[in-house]
Amino acid sequence: MQNRSDTSILVVDDDPRLINALRRSLTYEGYHVTTAANGEDALSQARRRTHNLIILDRLLPDMDGLMVCRRLREEDQNSAILMLTARDAIADRVEGLEVGADDYLVKPFALEELLARVKALLRRRVPPDVQREILGFADLELDTATRQARRGQRFIELSTTEYELLRLFLRNPRIVLTRALLLDRIWGSDFEGGANVLEVYVAHLRQKLEQQGEPRLIQTIRGAGYVLRATE
Repeated sequence: MQNRSDTSILVVDDDPRLINALRRSLTYEGYHVTTAANGEDALSQARRRTHNLIILDRLLPDMDGLMVCRRLREEDQNSAILMLTARDAIADRVEGLEVGADDYLVKPFALEELLARVKALLRRRVPPDVQREILGFADLELDTATRQARRGQRFIELSTTEYELLRLFLRNPRIVLTRALLLDRIWGSDFEGGANVLEVYVAHLRQKLEQQGEPRLIQTIRGAGYVLRATE
């Protein structure tokens, strides 16, 4: 397992008090922390070195955090991105997911929750011994080595969270996975976010999987959770 001292985190925010607080807390936790106060500086630092995690504020003085996230994803698919936002509407969260964020956290937040999100994201980023596995159901396939999905002849790029969620479904086809189980497996038992975060990610994953009239594969089971099965 990767040592925390080998784990690099880039914090991007224009509030110097928040920057200092996060830098102190994350450094105390043992992470290597660098900071940026605007989008251009963030992009510059991301090009100079690879970061395991980028904590990115949505509202920056020179460009929208969504634009920064989109450009980061165009240049680097490896860094996990945790977006900070003062907006808590579902549509705003989906916007962040669409440009490649792996998770979001609404301001103001408790430091303990941010640290829990950081640990959960980094836990999913630690690569196991590389063993290629092709998971499939109906016309859907997932390559665990490239983390790329394919439906029919259409290739689908996935964020970290989307990949973990789809892999869990594909390893348990036709089995109803409860919301509690999904939250625990994807975000960890120490996750303190609301249950609606799961609904947001499932909705966005469905949007990627179900295009051009393709049948739905991830079914909602009311009062229980979700199941991967063909539409009856």
